[in-house]
Amino acid sequence: MVLLFTVYKLGRLLASGRVGEAFANAREVWHLERLLRLPSETGVQEGLLNSQFLVHAANSYYAYVHFPAAIAFLLWVYLRRPAHYRWVRRVMVALTGVALVLHLLVPLAPPRMLPATGLIDTAARFGPAVYGPPQTDTVANQYAAMPSLHIGWAAVIALGLIVTSRTRWRWLWLLHPAVTVAVVVGTANHYWLDGIVVLALLAVSVLLLRPPAAGRAAAPG
Repeated sequence: MVLLFTVYKLGRLLASGRVGEAFANAREVWHLERLLRLPSETGVQEGLLNSQFLVHAANSYYAYVHFPAAIAFLLWVYLRRPAHYRWVRRVMVALTGVALVLHLLVPLAPPRMLPATGLIDTAARFGPAVYGPPQTDTVANQYAAMPSLHIGWAAVIALGLIVTSRTRWRWLWLLHPAVTVAVVVGTANHYWLDGIVVLALLAVSVLLLRPPAAGRAAAPG
């Protein structure tokens, strides 16, 4: 995990000198989505903007759920499903590692920065906001939209909780990545393709890193 954080910080440093490339890539992604006839992100954002409560809730979900949910999930698996912990950790590290490499190779400005999208930065406009101006932000790499680790980690959490339990309600955990997709798209932090790519990477990771046998650790709760 320390190595992954180091790679992330390196990406932040390199991104500062590749802003033009990040915006060029963003225009290409936006154009590709239109060619693929993907639904416009505009419709999701318009749905949020119809309600001050919804847009504030979406901004808060983006700001405050991502890291705490991942930490709580890893702690829960470690304490309650130890036989699955190594698998969960390996999947999350593999997914995050590949994503960070792609962040380095393909800097991408999020849709909130691209005028052609017609989308606004809902966090900056309505709050709460986690990012400052990108030119002065020394913490986050704001040109790391592709792929979306918000969606990727949410999917890992849902998958892990589904695999490690047998309750009939376990499929409700899919609501977390579903809500995350709506949030990151509606707040204009990610394109649809950012989510599609990370889910494809997760699928490959799971195929290569198989979970333990069901009987070893799954429990009713």
